[in-house]
Amino acid sequence: MKAYLSILALAVVASLPLAAQRPGSHPAPAPVHPPSHGPEPYHGTPHAPEEHRSYSDHQGHPNVPHVDEHGDHHEWVGHDTGRNDPHYHLDHPWEHGRFTGGFGPAHHWRLAGGGPGRFWFGGFYFSVAPYDVAFADGWLWDSDEVVIYDDPDHDGWYLAYNTRLGTYVHVQYLGA
Repeated sequence: MKAYLSILALAVVASLPLAAQRPGSHPAPAPVHPPSHGPEPYHGTPHAPEEHRSYSDHQGHPNVPHVDEHGDHHEWVGHDTGRNDPHYHLDHPWEHGRFTGGFGPAHHWRLAGGGPGRFWFGGFYFSVAPYDVAFADGWLWDSDEVVIYDDPDHDGWYLAYNTRLGTYVHVQYLGA
C-alpha cells in the first residue's frame, strides 16, 4: 500500500508542471516585433499602484502589461508607476549580480524550464516579481522566447518581454 501511495504521489507531483503550461486566459495583442529598446524612465505623474488595475487599453488587448507598436514607436503599457512603486522595491537591488547575457531584440532567449518563482535560459536564472506572477499566467516556461530589457525605474529589476504574447513582466536576476 505504501508503494502504491508513493507512486501516486510521485505521479501527481510530476504532473504539476503540465498544469502550469496551459495557455492562460490573456488574449495576445496583435503581433508586435520586440521593441528596439526598453521603456524610457517615467517622468509624468505616476499612475497610483492598484491591486486590480486594468491594462486593456484598447479592445482586444490583454489585461496585463504589454507593448503596443505604433509604427517605429513602442508604448510600454503599464510601465507608468514611477520609481516609488512599492510593488518593485528591493532592499538589496542586484544582490545576485547583474545580468550580462545581452539586452534587446538582438538577444532572443528560449525559456528552458521552471516557472514564475524560478526560470532559466542560457544558464541564467530569474524570478518573476511577486506582483507580476499573474501577468505571466499564459507563458510557456519550456518554450517561449523572451527578450530582456533594463528597467530604468526600478533598481534591481529587468523586464522580460514575451515575443509570442507581446506582454512583459518584471524579473529579478538570480545568477548564472
